[in-house]
Amino acid sequence: MSANAEREDYENQMSAKAEGEAFEAQISAKAEGEAFEAQVSAKAEGEDHEARISAKAEGEDHEARLSDRTRGAILTIFGGICWGLSGSMGQYLFTREGMDARWLTPIRLFIAGLILFVYCLIREKELLFDIVKHKRTLILLFVYGILGVSFCQLTYFMTIQYSSAGVGTIMQDLSPVMILVMTCIFNKRRPRFLEIASICLAFVGVLLIITHGNLKQLAFPPIAIVTGVLCAMGVCVYNLIAPYLTNHYPVTVLQAWSFLAGGVIVGLVTGGFRIHYSPSPVGIFGIFFVVVVGNILAFTSYIKGVSLIGPSRGILYGFSEPVTAALISTLAFGSAFGFWDLVGFACIFLMLFLISKKKTV
Repeated sequence: MSANAEREDYENQMSAKAEGEAFEAQISAKAEGEAFEAQVSAKAEGEDHEARISAKAEGEDHEARLSDRTRGAILTIFGGICWGLSGSMGQYLFTREGMDARWLTPIRLFIAGLILFVYCLIREKELLFDIVKHKRTLILLFVYGILGVSFCQLTYFMTIQYSSAGVGTIMQDLSPVMILVMTCIFNKRRPRFLEIASICLAFVGVLLIITHGNLKQLAFPPIAIVTGVLCAMGVCVYNLIAPYLTNHYPVTVLQAWSFLAGGVIVGLVTGGFRIHYSPSPVGIFGIFFVVVVGNILAFTSYIKGVSLIGPSRGILYGFSEPVTAALISTLAFGSAFGFWDLVGFACIFLMLFLISKKKTV
């Protein structure tokens, strides 16, 4: 073979090798491109999947919030209705069964506390005793349970005894205005326009209710007005203290100690244990009713509901209490309820609306 032929053969081999390498490079580049596209596609699919999961989680979170609001509204309204029913039963026991609020209140508190205490021994034993081991929580529990819950219960029933269930429930709705005034004093500021309007509405509403529109005379004894204002003060106390305790302990634990201790202390302070009274079978049923419905169901439902929807909405939904009590008091017991009483109720409701609107702004 000549040298030229060998060179041409070598060149042909090299050319074939180069073409092969170029082809392999193209194949490799194509494979890399496809792999890159696959990675991009996979990444896009992953991001799309994550977006769908995130959207689903946001939707579930939104539904959960709506569910909490709905459940909280129902519990708050139910708690208010239970209080209204309990107040009406109290009016029956005072007017028809001859009971005394000083006798009924400590019995009601103690029995309710005993029931909740046994329940907590079964369900919340550790937390039940933990709350009394710490000085700070013990002091807060005393203020909440005695100066708040128990004091409110006593003055609430005393107001009903001296007037009616409708008046007793509407008087305690003055508590938001008292909290508003206290806030202005502690913050050393003047009340704003809505706050002034709320205070004026509360004053006008109560004035119309306690006079039935006749400003020359009171429709109820002055003692009913005093106990009604004191009841509102008790509501202020337990509403202001409750958040510091409910963040760490269940409502049932707070109520168990509050009712149990309150029953003993109220009975000793007011002399209720020294009052000689023997209830009839109907009276015994009435006591059972105010214990279960007015203490256990009302307090636990209302406070749980407020923890879900907040105090501003709770103020409005809690108006179911005076409405329930006023309806039963008027229809069942013939308590006076005329045009000016209705205007007074409307003023109180508008006051609560303005305060709740201010809190949500």
